[in-house]
Amino acid sequence: VQLVETGGGFVQAGDSLRVSCTASGITFSSYEMSWFHQPPGRERTFVAYINGSGKFTYYSDNVRGRVTISRDNAKNTVFLQMNSLKPDDTGVYYCAAGILRDGDRVFWSDKYDYWGQGTQVTVSS
Repeated sequence: VQLVETGGGFVQAGDSLRVSCTASGITFSSYEMSWFHQPPGRERTFVAYINGSGKFTYYSDNVRGRVTISRDNAKNTVFLQMNSLKPDDTGVYYCAAGILRDGDRVFWSDKYDYWGQGTQVTVSS
C-alpha cells in the first residue's frame, strides 16, 4: 500500500493551493480518506474527511469555509483545495486512509491504517 501526496509548495498569504494524494495497493473507493496538518514543532491535527463515495465530508472548525476535500475514485486520488491561505497553514499535510468503525471519530488519527509521507506547504506573510 502506498499513499503519495503531491502539490505542496511555497505560496503567499491569501493564495490558493491544491494538494493531492494518490493511493495504490488498496480498493480506494472502500476507504475513507482524511487530511491532517502538522505545523512546525507541533502535533499533527485533523483537517478534513471524506467518505468512500465522496458524498459526505467533514471539516475542522479552523478550516471550514476555506478548504474543500474531494476525491476521484477512478483515479484513486483525494484532493484538498485550500483557499485564503494563512501563515498558520504552514506545515506538512498528510493524507490517511482507513475503514472506520461505528463510534470512531474521523479526527482520531490512530483509526487510519495507511499514511502518506506528507507534502510541505509554506505560506509566507
